[in-house]
Amino acid sequence: MQMPKKVKKIWDVVTSVLVIIVVLAAIFLMGSRLIGLQVFNVVSGSMEPVYSVGDLIYVKTVDPDSVKEGDVITFVLNEDLVVATHRVTKVDAENRQFTTKGDANKTEDVAPVHFNNLIGVPVLAIPLLGYVSAYIQSPPGLYVAIAIGVLLLAVVFLPDLLAKKDKKEETEAKEAKPEEPVETEENPEAKSEEKQENEQ
Repeated sequence: MQMPKKVKKIWDVVTSVLVIIVVLAAIFLMGSRLIGLQVFNVVSGSMEPVYSVGDLIYVKTVDPDSVKEGDVITFVLNEDLVVATHRVTKVDAENRQFTTKGDANKTEDVAPVHFNNLIGVPVLAIPLLGYVSAYIQSPPGLYVAIAIGVLLLAVVFLPDLLAKKDKKEETEAKEAKPEEPVETEENPEAKSEEKQENEQ
């Protein structure tokens, strides 16, 4: 069954938009690693209003010596490898450590951050995308993401497959149809000549 042209046009637009959204989401979630950025989900409100819970932040590796007071940095917070993103309030170059504080916190962080624990500085943040990232990193979110991908491929290619099937069936029907006999009429001149021969 072939779609009407108007419906197919709308279908093509919708599927194209869906493909673009999925591709962009994939780039923002995974493609950033190809250009050297690390991605982290914001899970607390300590840096509000700059970064809110659910934001996805992209962190670029930098030289610790280039970090200045007032910069926001992402770092390993403790031995449990918890990652935090806070603002630098003081740089102790001699002891090679930072003093940090969350913008929404009233006091500075208790433990200083050693230069070796610096991951980098955030260069981009996308609101709410952190929820998506966290959801698809483990079941059942991972399975949902795979199912959506498969469904999207089916939606994109289904109209073309149906059109090809219809065309194939139409071609096979034409080939299988028996040819109708061609009606012929004897040439009147030939009849006349045959009659003259018989009279002779």
